[in-house]
Amino acid sequence: MALPHIMKADFLAEICMVPKISPVMHTVVSPAEWLTARKQFLEKEKQLNRLRDEVARERLSLPWERVEKQYVFEGPDGPETMADLFDGRSQLIVYHFMLGPDREEGCPSCSFFTDHIDGTLVHLANRDITLLLVSRAPYQQIKAFKERMGWQVRWVSSYGNDFNYDYHVSFRPEEIATGEVYYNYDKIPFMAEDLHGASAFYKNEENEIFHTYSTYMRGCDVMVNTYNFMDIAPLGRNEDDLGFTMSWVRHHDRYEQSYIANKKAAGQAPATMGHDCCSGGAHS
Repeated sequence: MALPHIMKADFLAEICMVPKISPVMHTVVSPAEWLTARKQFLEKEKQLNRLRDEVARERLSLPWERVEKQYVFEGPDGPETMADLFDGRSQLIVYHFMLGPDREEGCPSCSFFTDHIDGTLVHLANRDITLLLVSRAPYQQIKAFKERMGWQVRWVSSYGNDFNYDYHVSFRPEEIATGEVYYNYDKIPFMAEDLHGASAFYKNEENEIFHTYSTYMRGCDVMVNTYNFMDIAPLGRNEDDLGFTMSWVRHHDRYEQSYIANKKAAGQAPATMGHDCCSGGAHS
């Protein structure tokens, strides 16, 4: 069943995690004036850090819900239960990667996110945390794309189970047919059958599993370190003149050596970006 739709640019930007930042006119000042301005801004950065710490403490105090359903995933060694995904640790973080059964390659923005993961895995493991990816595509489809991208992070398939639907990153036909889906704790216009997010779980010594947290949209932004570097670069994210904020992103093996996003062609998305969360095109 074809379900054409058009996404507004501002909503697309939010789904793809990146804010619009208005350009600023700069003055050139003496070193003493520069230092004065910088120290004034430092106080605002400290306020943000204190607020971030407060939010982190409140996040840890949120209630948990027991995971009652028995999910079975498909991984490189065959079927795996939810408890198996913890890999002997008590904490699990799942990134909900947009790769559905009908897709030949993963979402470019989810791939952009995943490019930041491998270096963290050993550090997380030594803090009793397992981080992995879950997608609805069958495992062999996942395996082929993972090998192409050269990632080491563990990636399993939820094909045939309810996991993606229960954590509101994939949507059933009857929900899609209404034109609205439940995502990021609210009803939104339907955009694509799969969207992104991250969920956290805890497993106790009795093998009881609890869902502790899920975040979507720009809640995943902080996990993308390229953006953190861009935010301190002289021009910031420099995306305002693009047709949509992530139109510059490609799979890391699809960048040309001399490639820089062409603002004069702002309305043109890269040909490799077939996913609606990135391209803004119609979905069928």
